Amino acid sequence: MPTSIITTDDLREFKMELLDDIKKLLSRQATGKIKKYLKSSEVMELLQVSPGTLQNLRVNGTLPYTKVGGIIYYDAEEIQNVMTANRVQHGLNS
Repeated sequence: MPTSIITTDDLREFKMELLDDIKKLLSRQATGKIKKYLKSSEVMELLQVSPGTLQNLRVNGTLPYTKVGGIIYYDAEEIQNVMTANRVQHGLNS
């Protein structure tokens, strides 16, 4: 089995690539970008709801979803639209 010698230059290059990747991830997180499609566990965490509540939101048509194989996906933009549509504002004169 051939062995490879890793030089300090190799390590330095790896370090720079790793730092660039970390910076990209942090900048994405800082700008508040959310993935286009979220899995059920991510939606439960985002909305702070239980699996049963999430299922009820699916069944009663509140949250649209897509099922691929056995995995359920939710469009992040549609979740935002549902939240906006169901906003309750108190104290406004009508």
